[in-house]
Amino acid sequence: MKKLLLMGVGIAALGMAPAVAADLPARTYTKAPALAPIYNWTGFYVGGFGGYAQEDVSDFPLKGGFGGGTLGYNWQQGQFVYGIEADAAGGDVSVSATAFVPFVGPLTLSDKFNALGTVRGRVGFAVDQWLFYGTGGFAWANEKLSGSLLGVTASDSQLRTGWTAGAGVEVMFAPHWSLKAEYLYRSFGSETIAGVSTGTTNLNSGQVGVNYHF
Repeated sequence: MKKLLLMGVGIAALGMAPAVAADLPARTYTKAPALAPIYNWTGFYVGGFGGYAQEDVSDFPLKGGFGGGTLGYNWQQGQFVYGIEADAAGGDVSVSATAFVPFVGPLTLSDKFNALGTVRGRVGFAVDQWLFYGTGGFAWANEKLSGSLLGVTASDSQLRTGWTAGAGVEVMFAPHWSLKAEYLYRSFGSETIAGVSTGTTNLNSGQVGVNYHF
């Protein structure tokens, strides 16, 4: 009799199991969405910048400020960013000196870079909203030599060309907006201006800018 009772309890328990299971809430599983990069550098951008340059010599160096605009495009593949950028600026990177000419009077000579720009490639590595990059390419500048004696001024100008290389960092601080800081070394070959050979001119320059990304 006891054995039969135990068998009956077991059968009853087996019969109740599906009903209990039916009353349990069903569990659902959802796949976590793939994480897309928060920042993507691909696309066109425009911006403005300003900076300071000084010639790489110890005596009477050209020095001064400049400011202008930038146009560029980036391609991002994973964390690597490749791009091309062109910029142009007006400036007053200059030096002047005055000497006294016997029996004539003071002679003032000045040398000035009143415009400069570059066309550069960029290769960088993106870390979230930060972009660290190296850059290099073509550089140009307009140089003007002038002299003043007895109230009479004469001048001549020439387009200088050369190369540039440097590095920088850029950060996305808001949707579509970035802030950058970079260093550029610019080297210009010798030209003849007003009958005078300029020799090679090398400039160290630092600049900061703001870009809008489309």
